[in-house]
Amino acid sequence: MYTRRHFLTQTPAMLALLAGLPSLASSCNSKKKTILLRSSWQTVNIGDIGHTPGVLALLEKHIPDADVILWPSSVDNGVKEMLQRRFPKVKIVEGKEAIDAAIAQSDFLMHGSGPSLTARKDVARWAATGKPYGIYGITFPGYYGEPSATAKAAFPTEVELLTKAQFAYFRDSISLQFAKDHGVKCPIMGFAPDGAFAVDLQNDAAAEAFMKEHGLEAGKFLCVIPRQRFTPYWEIPSKKRPLDEKKNARNQEMREHDNAPIREAIVEVVRQTPMKILICPEDETQVKLGKEILYDRLPEAVKAKVVWRDRYWLTDEAVSTYRRSAGMFGLEMHSPIMCIGNGIPAMVGRFHEQTSKGIMWRDIGLGEWLFDMDNEADIPKILPAALAMAKDPAAAKQLAKKGQQFVEDKQRETMGVLKSKLNA
Repeated sequence: MYTRRHFLTQTPAMLALLAGLPSLASSCNSKKKTILLRSSWQTVNIGDIGHTPGVLALLEKHIPDADVILWPSSVDNGVKEMLQRRFPKVKIVEGKEAIDAAIAQSDFLMHGSGPSLTARKDVARWAATGKPYGIYGITFPGYYGEPSATAKAAFPTEVELLTKAQFAYFRDSISLQFAKDHGVKCPIMGFAPDGAFAVDLQNDAAAEAFMKEHGLEAGKFLCVIPRQRFTPYWEIPSKKRPLDEKKNARNQEMREHDNAPIREAIVEVVRQTPMKILICPEDETQVKLGKEILYDRLPEAVKAKVVWRDRYWLTDEAVSTYRRSAGMFGLEMHSPIMCIGNGIPAMVGRFHEQTSKGIMWRDIGLGEWLFDMDNEADIPKILPAALAMAKDPAAAKQLAKKGQQFVEDKQRETMGVLKSKLNA
């Protein structure tokens, strides 16, 4: 039996021991959480690749104590290795058994940025577990023109999934309003910039080698990207898609209309400023397009200061090159996103076939760098904007930093919401 004297002699030691231990409640709350990121939609476009390392960088920065598992659709063509170099702690799961195990062990599913609720079926599968999930930076509904029968049938399910999410963030204000107008009643809904803004990948050696080979100096060239109305996936062997005659006809109808103003801007930048031009791709098909619609049609005197990149590249080399440029203009979206995310000036030319995603340029305060190719009044504004970027890089950089700051503030805010939901 313990005597009173024994109890009193042991109490100080016991209290000291207890003082050094966390409380039971604290121990339970501090359990390391696991986030399952559903992302990585395809690898033939450096923008689609960019969604994933962008969101992974945000999670690493704002929720460093969480374990993160990536559930991809595709990480081939060297993308898996690139992601593993930058995020060695992130586990990438492929195959039924690995995915099943990841679903079982994870606490929260996050659907990453994309052109729509891309992984709708996988979100529905997760929702059936009763565990929480969130949607981060998508366009909604994400289709062009009249929806297919499949899209119409899926729409009520998408509305329900968005409503039951812990949060539903959209990457442009039109998508957010569309969701509200069509019955999405998620308790937390708002604007979240595309995850690709946070890409911090780098392959400086490859970028510098290419620049040296082609006589490009840091801060003394602009990047330019052409585009067609629809990505001609039938031209990419790995996609194994038949020719879409309707989309191809639209591409042929509009490619000169859309790209001629970009070509004109290249000519005048070269003639009126010391800047060189790098014509580069965002997707595989734009390598050939850049030569045919831009480079080959330039005056010979102008070609001397224009470099055509003759091969596709991965996101890390592209971003390292963009960082060394004085800015970008053209008809793409995600290369400009990654430029602004790194403080580099970038203009966006958009059209209806790209859905509403381009509106995010206006949403982040860069409306003067947004040009609607379907609005004939906008097209003449491209040339003076490109010249201004080339002639006054400091002013362009200041505007880019303004957009970057707005994006970073939104990233901090939305990641804070994720963190609160994860710890709830």
